[in-house]
Amino acid sequence: MNWIATLLGRGHRGLRPLVAAAGLLAALGGGSVMAADVDNLRLWAAPDHARLVFDLSSPVEADVFTLDSPDRLVIDLVDSRLETDSGALNLEGSAITAVRTGVRDGDDLRVVLDLARRVEPRHFSLSPNDQYGHRLVVDLEYPGESPVEDPIEDMIRAQQQDARPAASTGQAKAAPHPKRDIIIAVDAGHGGEDPGAIGGSGTREKDVVLDIARVLKRIIDDAPGFRGVLIRDGDYYIGLRERTRIAREQKADFFVSIHADAFSSARPKGSSVFALSQRGATSETAKWLADSENRADLIGGVDGNLSLRDKDEVLRGVLLDLTMTATLNDSLAIGGQVLDRLKRVNPLHKPRVEQAGFVVLKSPDIPSLLVETGFISNPQEERRLRDPSHQRGLAQAVFSGIEAHFSRNPPPGSLLAWRRDQGRGQASNEYRIQPGDTLSEIAARHQVSLAMLKQANEINGDAIRVGQVLRIPNS
Repeated sequence: MNWIATLLGRGHRGLRPLVAAAGLLAALGGGSVMAADVDNLRLWAAPDHARLVFDLSSPVEADVFTLDSPDRLVIDLVDSRLETDSGALNLEGSAITAVRTGVRDGDDLRVVLDLARRVEPRHFSLSPNDQYGHRLVVDLEYPGESPVEDPIEDMIRAQQQDARPAASTGQAKAAPHPKRDIIIAVDAGHGGEDPGAIGGSGTREKDVVLDIARVLKRIIDDAPGFRGVLIRDGDYYIGLRERTRIAREQKADFFVSIHADAFSSARPKGSSVFALSQRGATSETAKWLADSENRADLIGGVDGNLSLRDKDEVLRGVLLDLTMTATLNDSLAIGGQVLDRLKRVNPLHKPRVEQAGFVVLKSPDIPSLLVETGFISNPQEERRLRDPSHQRGLAQAVFSGIEAHFSRNPPPGSLLAWRRDQGRGQASNEYRIQPGDTLSEIAARHQVSLAMLKQANEINGDAIRVGQVLRIPNS
């Protein structure tokens, strides 16, 4: 068997010698090694990256590397055959200008992507799941885009930047209202290779929720003092953590994720509203839906873990507890308003705001909701979800609930806050909250009762934020 050792010692491409030796041994034994077939190629173009997916008959070894002058990406698949037309691939919106394929070393497949710009490639294999078989995923990241940020680190940095020594009188003069828009981040669930739930007539969740999200953005933009931001505005997948990063990057005041889920039977129907649960789901249905939505990153091949190991645990715990409590309270309040409006256009699946551990809602500093517009697995609701007039009714209901909350509780510096002040007259003075402040201390410092301070600022509870401007009533 020395000739086998010789074969194994001549290889230069990872597992290739093992494959060759295994093939020879199988041939001598009367068997054969089947080559992997590339049954389909799919491309999803996003603003900051493109994803090329190879649908395979079996796993393959892949070698992916770039070439310069001109820019190209080379993908070599060991012992593989192309069984689809690469020329039919839609390259619109991506950095890929052309796709060329050929046979290399007799039994390998080489795919060359001609590029309009430099890319940073990343590739990985995915095992079969309920929707797909074996896949090779090649991501083309476009250099210069923002990395995924740690929201807790952002909060620590913001605390440090906002810290200012208080004046001897205990007051810090507030800046004039900038009359800014309240920014609503609208997230259409799923996308790209992840179609979401699929109705009995073939309606894909990713399509109808994008339609509803686009309508919702238009409604938001038409309302004075509001501006909508779409997390995705095309048929491509974004990781669940990345969606909240985009919302934070856009300085969103609120995040709403639009879905149209399915259940294991066609009977469930109606709209639902979900907020994050810190202690588990409030119902078995909520838990099931959360699990199905959170599996999206397994379909999309994204690592959703958030590393907190390098931060001070005590500081993290305090920040998370204070911030998540205030954020969750806002989320539940807005959720109640949205649910109240939704029941006017669609039956409700549950009469209260549900809570579950949706990854996409785990932003510690942005109030967030997930809205299940209906069950796409219900034939009647599937038909309605495709109806543009029903889509608009759902979108209008969602925004009406959001608008109702922010009209009563406008963020500091917003146009709505400025209008509220003009309507009731300016308070005698203002105070901008500093790190370490509490409501009771601020009330005592300005010689007003805590109840008067809360009433003047329409505050329920004790949650306040650094940088928030309080109106100090006349004592």
